[in-house]
Amino acid sequence: MQVVYDPAHVLHDPVTEVQYGVPMPMYEVPARAESIRLALAADENFSFADPTGHGLEPVTAVHHEGLVRFLDEAWSLWRAHGGGGSSMPAQFMPDTVLHPAMREGMDPAPEPSAAVGRIGYWCWETMTPLVAGSYQAARAAVDVALTAADLLLEGKPAVYGLARPPGHHCPRSAFGGYGLLNYSAAASAYLADQAGRIAVLDVDYHHGNGTQQIFYQRADVLYVSLHADPDRAFPYFIGWADERGTGAGEGFTLNLPLPAGCTNAVYLESLDKALERIAGHDAAALVVSLGLDTYGQDPIADFALSTDVYHEVGRRVAGLGLPTLVLQEGGYFVPKLGENARTWLRGLLGAPLDLRPTTS
Repeated sequence: MQVVYDPAHVLHDPVTEVQYGVPMPMYEVPARAESIRLALAADENFSFADPTGHGLEPVTAVHHEGLVRFLDEAWSLWRAHGGGGSSMPAQFMPDTVLHPAMREGMDPAPEPSAAVGRIGYWCWETMTPLVAGSYQAARAAVDVALTAADLLLEGKPAVYGLARPPGHHCPRSAFGGYGLLNYSAAASAYLADQAGRIAVLDVDYHHGNGTQQIFYQRADVLYVSLHADPDRAFPYFIGWADERGTGAGEGFTLNLPLPAGCTNAVYLESLDKALERIAGHDAAALVVSLGLDTYGQDPIADFALSTDVYHEVGRRVAGLGLPTLVLQEGGYFVPKLGENARTWLRGLLGAPLDLRPTTS
């Protein structure tokens, strides 16, 4: 299997996120992607390819041009404001976020000119700081996904895009959830334009609210997600089972929320429902948003999946018989992340289960 990878991901390396009002070290770190890269490099089933540039058009096909423009300008704006210097943290996050109730019954808010106002206009939470290289890393991640999509269109049966920061939480007109640009959505729209109907299977612990929002009114892109019930888990306000799409997209969203402590058996039962729906979509290709934060030791999740079940998940996904683009999303238990990804991908390839020791 070809793996598309760009070392530019290391340019996005914030130090601190804020959860529940508490500053803490980032969970979304460059070591995540590097642990996967090392695990795959040690397995002869995988070879690496560099991404090629695809320009802005596939990005603005799924994102508001104003969002993309802000991300491009954000760090220089912050520096001009005095941020990123010795007296302030070398990262940039909002202290005020636009909430719809602020202007209820009024016209939409205009985008402010002040740097801190602009980031609160485009970012919806406090866990995704920007640093000097964030935009470059995010653009590189999109090119990883699109290059992997090109390889699929050329006839590869399965391709893996190893990218970060993750993107499936980014809707059309906002960023957050550790992500800046939704490369899974960009690749899905790109494939839909060139190949026809596409199915997206999102297996991240957290619901891919951004991908759902982008395709919620489209019938050509089916979005199916297995995730923690939003009644208890981030992103809280989207991902419910009764969200099925609207307009032309009605019936083309399927959410399968899962309970805390979700076991291998419960997960596989839900996976079979997801695969049955995908099989009925008559898709030309499948895009998998591969989150491995479903693992039982993940520090920000509460499922109980074991490494070996990832091989079975990959095997069952392969049973669809569809050209499959796998794009990395979450997964935050770094010591096991590389082995979990390798095991999932080996299942997809039809390679035997081959468990290896946990890395340091």
